[in-house]
Amino acid sequence: MKIATWNINGVKARLEGLTSWLEQARPDIACLQEIKSVDEGFPRSAIEDLGYNLETHGQKGFNGVALLSRLPFDEVNRGLPGDPDDEQARFIEGVFSLEGTVLRVVSLYLPNGNPVDSPKFDYKLAWMERLQNWTRERLAFEEPLVLAGDYNVIPQPRDVRFPEQWTGDALFRPQSRAALRRLEGLGLTDSLRSVTDSDRAFTFWDYQAGAWQKDNGIRIDHLMLSPEAADRLQSAGIDRHTREWEKPSDHVPVWIELDVLPLRKAA
Repeated sequence: MKIATWNINGVKARLEGLTSWLEQARPDIACLQEIKSVDEGFPRSAIEDLGYNLETHGQKGFNGVALLSRLPFDEVNRGLPGDPDDEQARFIEGVFSLEGTVLRVVSLYLPNGNPVDSPKFDYKLAWMERLQNWTRERLAFEEPLVLAGDYNVIPQPRDVRFPEQWTGDALFRPQSRAALRRLEGLGLTDSLRSVTDSDRAFTFWDYQAGAWQKDNGIRIDHLMLSPEAADRLQSAGIDRHTREWEKPSDHVPVWIELDVLPLRKAA
């Protein structure tokens, strides 16, 4: 089974690229972030015509996450628990039937946190703590779990072309990186890093200053796996070529393949 994540940076602006990628890559489950659309405004028919079931957690103008699946959804949960006043659309969980177990897949869009001397950074760290608490509870189920999305965290210096340029940024601040390590410390596996030590495994290039042409990138899009999912990991990769397409997102898809068998696929 192929599971992918992609910060699409506006689903309506990138719809042609999204559908082309879905036809080429054919993920069984695709997790999208920054759809920038309310639920009723999402271009459903273009996705459903390709054989996908669709669930969204949208928000007007910014944020928003979605799950596209060739499998039927058994259950869908929207919003990260822990703060009833948080109205930002950043989290959606889908549950799918497998032979002998279930698969849980999350599409998440972690807060950026900049500037660091503002409440936005506090919100980022609080959100990460809530994610850690939620993950701890889900891991107790001992089921395959995939936390996929734009984490807005650069884990290590090798995950950025020029680390010295990011020292003051919320994506690379020690507090952000420590929070990600605590999340991994629950028993999660960084799927891409389990298959490559490359220092050019980037997933994001800014639109400014020729970042793509200079390969001045960072790695902030991750698929984190529970032990039960990591045991089934076959491969992982980055669809870097999509950054060259017309009207590209500043992110590119990241994907994994798991050795799991669904009970059934969607019609």
